[in-house]
Amino acid sequence: MTASPFQVAAGGVRVAVRVTPKASADRVRGVALDQAGVAWLQVSVTAVPEDGRANKAVTALLARRWRVPKTAVEVVQGATDRRKTLLIRDDDPAGLATRLDDWLRDIERKSGEAGG
Repeated sequence: MTASPFQVAAGGVRVAVRVTPKASADRVRGVALDQAGVAWLQVSVTAVPEDGRANKAVTALLARRWRVPKTAVEVVQGATDRRKTLLIRDDDPAGLATRLDDWLRDIERKSGEAGG
């Protein structure tokens, strides 16, 4: 598995996300490392980056994928930037981080099967 964009934090899990707005479809494209070696979860949404629409689309998409309430997912840094930090609030951050890492491995496995 590549490096994880998930980090256990007080009250939940922080997620490093790189958003592409105005895409052709809403989807999670996997993880990419930047030049500093930081892992970013790549997410594309059809929403425009105006009036918080893209942020709302990202949080709704990820809440659905992760099976958590939409109210549990919040943009805590980078609201007007493509690179954002989300906080997923949860009473068991370590358990949630494990679940998210498993989810990430699963989508990477599926994308590898589709490409190979």
